[in-house]
Amino acid sequence: MSSLLGIKVNSRSLRRVRQIIGVMIGYGFESLIEYLHITQFKARGARFFRRSEGELAHLSPAERMRLALEELGPTFIKLGQLLSTRPDIIPKNYLVEFSKLQDQVPGFSFSQVRTRLREEFEGEIEELFASFTEEPIAAASIAQVHAATLNSGEEVVVKIRRPGIVDEVETDIEVLMGLAFLAERHFPENSSFNPVALVKEFARSIRRELELSREGRTIERISANFAGDPTLRFPRVYWERTSSGVLTLEFIHGIKVSDLAALDQAGLDKKLIARRGAEAFIRQVLEHGFFHGDPHPGNVFILPENVVCLLDYGMMGRLDSSSREFFTDFLFSLISRNPDRIISLLLYSGDLTDTLDSRALRRDLSDFINDFCELPFAEMSVGRVLGDLIELIAAYRIYFRPDFMMLSKALVTVEGMGRMLDPDFDMVKQMRPFVEKAAADRLSMSTIAQEVGGSLQSYYNLARTFPDDVKEILNRLNRNKVKIDLEHRGLEHFIRELDKTGNRLSSSLIIASLVVGSSLIMQTEKGLQLLGFPVFAFLGYTIAGLMGVWLLIGIFRSGRL
Repeated sequence: MSSLLGIKVNSRSLRRVRQIIGVMIGYGFESLIEYLHITQFKARGARFFRRSEGELAHLSPAERMRLALEELGPTFIKLGQLLSTRPDIIPKNYLVEFSKLQDQVPGFSFSQVRTRLREEFEGEIEELFASFTEEPIAAASIAQVHAATLNSGEEVVVKIRRPGIVDEVETDIEVLMGLAFLAERHFPENSSFNPVALVKEFARSIRRELELSREGRTIERISANFAGDPTLRFPRVYWERTSSGVLTLEFIHGIKVSDLAALDQAGLDKKLIARRGAEAFIRQVLEHGFFHGDPHPGNVFILPENVVCLLDYGMMGRLDSSSREFFTDFLFSLISRNPDRIISLLLYSGDLTDTLDSRALRRDLSDFINDFCELPFAEMSVGRVLGDLIELIAAYRIYFRPDFMMLSKALVTVEGMGRMLDPDFDMVKQMRPFVEKAAADRLSMSTIAQEVGGSLQSYYNLARTFPDDVKEILNRLNRNKVKIDLEHRGLEHFIRELDKTGNRLSSSLIIASLVVGSSLIMQTEKGLQLLGFPVFAFLGYTIAGLMGVWLLIGIFRSGRL
């Protein structure tokens, strides 16, 4: 094990770092490598990965970054997809490009499928299933899906995790964490962008997605939330053929919600489907705080009797009680057209920086909200309002919780499907009864009593532990055990540059000393001779020359003459 980028890494991580840097250089992001001060791999990357100028000339930086993420593989594709939901972090043109990242990759071989199933269940495919298709019906970066039949006769789909994907993802997370530490070190002025926290969030998300049995538990949880609702259907999980690396689900025969012609041919009611889908999503958000994070048309099937079935539960959003309260207040204020209340909510819901120009933010928010409140409800897009507001607030470097970003994107998708099915679909109208009910429930006596009871319990716990806490502080003071840590921010770059300057001056003095010393030795006739000249003089000149060349190369590579 060695240290690189501030963390302990192995040889596999080092190879991956070289590959990442090479790809970044190849797509024209040398400046990013220099900003992060990891130029030790720059020459090698430039030599082996650089693409021709003509190949990249017609591409924007956002397009080049998307192509770079695709080339770097599954982990970076997933990272780009996560970033596409974060308008508070990256510019809009990058959001658009990252939303194009596709998770479709070539499948792995059937022999590897056999091996994976044998490792997970200690049996052969012929023993585990009555039939099993060799060709996958879908393949993505994390897993691929096969159709099969259980020995009991049920038709199923079997989702199998890719061989080696766990080690690959863990290596990439280790490297990304090192790069995040470097980014925090070299970009301290951007306080709203917390790269280490972002990588931790991403690591948590992708590790959950790698654990396929967790997706099975998610399906059962969300199914229990809608127990007894005949308008929704959830695939059954077959736990006897499910493990951390394999998920076996009921095969759902339905029509994709985007296949309008097939829906009409089957005599289904598209307007009713739009309402049912929207209501299901609103209930997930406002009632359960646990919602489908990727409800795009490919994940929604329609069954007979206009029953809606959601598929692929790898990406889920979660809202705690305080987040649900904020979202309820926001929607209620939007529906009641109360811009002052919306502005107040937004100003105090994010993390405010010390340099925030609150007067300018309030003015921009007021103009934005008033413009939207003048629109008829039928023309108002809740998802668009939320997304545009987050984008506006992000310009002031106010941090919002990641699940709000996922929620705004999912809302846009749900609204888009609703209007695809029904041109007259009104999301505000669908939300109104749920929002009003949630707002009324918050003002009920039972809810108020519960909140007051919780507050009293917190104050009681504080009062009970306060004497012990004070005693502990006094004991530490008496024993001189109190430590105060002071951190100088923004000086690291100056100190590094000062060290470089000092090293170059020292090298220059050594070179000059060698030249002068060698010249003095050259005037003597003592010591070993070569071609009539002192050997030590030749040696001194040689060392001085090599050091001079090395110093010049370092200066040229830094770009500062």
